[in-house]
Amino acid sequence: MFQGFGDPARLIVGQTGDKKTLDNIRKDLYLDRPKWKQFVFYLDDVSPVCIHRKKTIQQKQLQGLFIGGNIKFGIKNPYLRQSYQTKKNVSAVLMEALPGTLLLAIAAMLFATIIGILLGVLAAVKKGTWMDTSAVFASIAGISAPSFFMAIIIAYLFGVVLHPYTGLNLTGSWFDIDEVTGEKYLTLKNLILPAFTLGIRPLAIITQLTRSSMLDVLNQDYISTAYAKGLNKRTVIFKHALRNALNPVITAITGWFAELLAGAFFVEYIFGWKGIGKITVDALEKLDYPVVMGAVLLSACIFILINMLGDVLYKIVDPRMK
Repeated sequence: MFQGFGDPARLIVGQTGDKKTLDNIRKDLYLDRPKWKQFVFYLDDVSPVCIHRKKTIQQKQLQGLFIGGNIKFGIKNPYLRQSYQTKKNVSAVLMEALPGTLLLAIAAMLFATIIGILLGVLAAVKKGTWMDTSAVFASIAGISAPSFFMAIIIAYLFGVVLHPYTGLNLTGSWFDIDEVTGEKYLTLKNLILPAFTLGIRPLAIITQLTRSSMLDVLNQDYISTAYAKGLNKRTVIFKHALRNALNPVITAITGWFAELLAGAFFVEYIFGWKGIGKITVDALEKLDYPVVMGAVLLSACIFILINMLGDVLYKIVDPRMK
């Protein structure tokens, strides 16, 4: 599908490249083959189980166990190929960008989870008051605002207009490079704006889910029994009610965490945050297909792993799930 956007070989050689050079690059990148063959070859590269020629194994430096003569059957590490533009292995490019995305997603989800659960509990306990109404109104506003729109507004407001007071930059990654030594060092203040922006929508969802779930639980008989035993309100709410109200909230948290890891494209791009999202958008602009496809595969794996983690967390929070 991506190949409908243009010819990456032409982008590599430039407008002045001759036809022979262009044909050689297309052959080297398998772009001279029919689309179905390109797809089969790509599957053979990314699959742990593969069939490769001996020469191909040496060229691609595939790591694994291979048996056979000239054509070998093998079990190997997935090979995501090389970037068209930088010639670096796609796996190395993605692993270099992954820490930035992980840091951003974890910070955004911590902010969204802690504030969202507290607001949801407060809204449920203070049902019908101005606190409840304000929390519900704010959560609806948060759900309605697209991340890319909020990113532009927040970046301009806090990074440009209020920069003299906040000291926050319009763009910046999780590290800076020392001009003298060339060493990387952490710059966590650059994390504040993108994490806040990315956390707004999950915060709104978590607030509403916590409120709704808490209202259901607070009406249960065992909560009345807990009060009748003389337990204080804080113990009843946080130890008995909240724990039993967390299942739908965990579903939202794990789902959103996976989505933030896989889909922070616009936020990373707008704030200049070095992560998988920005790497993928840059690759799309340059028609660097292996990087884009590698990022999509990594995102799919992340979704699967986070959903499995969610199932484990259900059992920890609610032993009845076992």
